[in-house]
Amino acid sequence: MGSTSDVGRRDLIKRSAALGLISVPAMSALSACASGGDDDAKKVDKGKKSAKNPLAVNESAALDVVIFDGGFGQQYAKDAEAEYAAAFPKTKGKVKHAATQKIQTVLQPRFNGGTPPDLVDNSGAEQMDMGTLVGKNQLTDLTPLLDAPSLDDPNKTVRETLRPGVVEMGQFDGKPVWILYYAYTVYGVWYSKSNLAKLDMEYPETWDDMLKVCEAAKKKGIAGWTYPGKYPYYLPFSLYPFIAKIGGRDVLDSIDNLEPNAWKHPAVKAAFEAYYELYKKGYILKGTPGLTHIESQTAWNQGKALFIPNGSWVENEAKKTTPKDFQMAVAAPSSLDKSDKLPFGTLWASGGEPFIVPKSAKNPQGGMELLRIMLGEKSTKNFIKQVSSLSSLNGGTEGLSLPPGLASAQEALTKAGKNVVNPRLQDWYVTLQKQQIGVGALGEMMAGRMTPAETIKKCQKFADETAKDDAVKKYKHV
Repeated sequence: MGSTSDVGRRDLIKRSAALGLISVPAMSALSACASGGDDDAKKVDKGKKSAKNPLAVNESAALDVVIFDGGFGQQYAKDAEAEYAAAFPKTKGKVKHAATQKIQTVLQPRFNGGTPPDLVDNSGAEQMDMGTLVGKNQLTDLTPLLDAPSLDDPNKTVRETLRPGVVEMGQFDGKPVWILYYAYTVYGVWYSKSNLAKLDMEYPETWDDMLKVCEAAKKKGIAGWTYPGKYPYYLPFSLYPFIAKIGGRDVLDSIDNLEPNAWKHPAVKAAFEAYYELYKKGYILKGTPGLTHIESQTAWNQGKALFIPNGSWVENEAKKTTPKDFQMAVAAPSSLDKSDKLPFGTLWASGGEPFIVPKSAKNPQGGMELLRIMLGEKSTKNFIKQVSSLSSLNGGTEGLSLPPGLASAQEALTKAGKNVVNPRLQDWYVTLQKQQIGVGALGEMMAGRMTPAETIKKCQKFADETAKDDAVKKYKHV
């Protein structure tokens, strides 16, 4: 996604950015991933541990990197790889870089054959299922990286330099950390300040005002909303924090935990009915159910719709079609009414662009060291400037002139304070989130082919089936 988001998430989401949904197996082949014998026998020898080489990287070993080529592109990774080669001159010419939008198609055979890369940016619509990878013991625990001295301040560990919640996102069972989310994505309702100003409107902080803004836009021939109808798992980017705002964090936690009747909570019903009202009143851009993420973003850039649910990668992903005077911004979901459990400003923000070091990687120390370099101030600032996204490094924006969307995302994050939610469905259960709840339920509802009540019943059915499926490893908030 992120690009997730990023949905998925990117896909994440994600975002955790999703660049197309295809029907692919949920990595069931990994269950047969015997890796062909002793993994340690295939690994390169470790190097000598020192202050400059805290992870004991083999200073002459090759490094194999695969990056998702989505909304963030791949140049930021190439630049970090150049820093790696400069730190270990004997690796010059030995750092292999590949980029693809089809992560699962390209890498599943390599995982099954026991020859995965040393570092993978596992993002996009073909993201490998993280829960499955963890459940099948396919990943390296990144704790040594997190406990290593940070690149810029040896008195701080890498762990101590990360934004709140990033480490926890990479945990599934207990203390091991299997995933490092490199980007930090702010999800929400994205809009153009200049387009709202043309209607003499500001961002609506209540749902009643949202409907008024949409009605005013409709009279001018402008739609209130659009979204990637072909990939409707973007809808939760604003819908999930809306649910949390109405009913509290526990509602999302119970959904993540696959609890019986979690989707039948009154907050879910209220949120679904509010979104369905956008369809019923004709506030959705005509043709939206058939649009890709790029097509919906382009229509939004062209002023055909005011609002779009998205993640903070959108500024970079849509820059070719964004007018100079667009004044891109993001806001938290509007308040439903005075009974909401959380205040206006509550939003979803979390790590995006998940990086993993496969357990069978030949050079896992090298993969972790490249991540350590990426989390240094130099690489972080380079990433921020290139792709208009925050990174998981807590800071890194000092001295930078931020573009409008990213500046707005940072303001929204500051305004949210402690009221930041982080639903885990998109990284715990990728198929459930994207293909079933996203495409099979929410997409149908917003296209008018399913009522909110039918959608809730469908979502609960999908969740119950996942909960009962012994082949799917389960995770819970603790």
